[in-house]
Amino acid sequence: MVALYIADFRSLVSRIGDWGERALIHHFRKGLASHPSNIDSLQDLMEVSLELDTRYHERQKEKNHHQKKRSKSQSQTLLIIKILQAQVIRRRIFILKSGTSPILPC
Repeated sequence: MVALYIADFRSLVSRIGDWGERALIHHFRKGLASHPSNIDSLQDLMEVSLELDTRYHERQKEKNHHQKKRSKSQSQTLLIIKILQAQVIRRRIFILKSGTSPILPC
């Protein structure tokens, strides 16, 4: 996550000293998966990167939640289909054994 990257980056900067804003921005950007552009300060770049990362993870969480809901719904549908198939098979067996059709509920 970007929050950990920012903390590590700040720790490194405190140990190596100030290389200048442009150099720090350049090196910070190299460690990002996507590179926000048109940002001229390291602090702003860190804030924007953190916000983008937070939004990304929130979206992933939403997608996973919707997929789980859909999966549960699909499982319920498959269960209903299996129950209906079992009922059809039982009716066919009844018809074959008795030679008559069972009374179906309304």
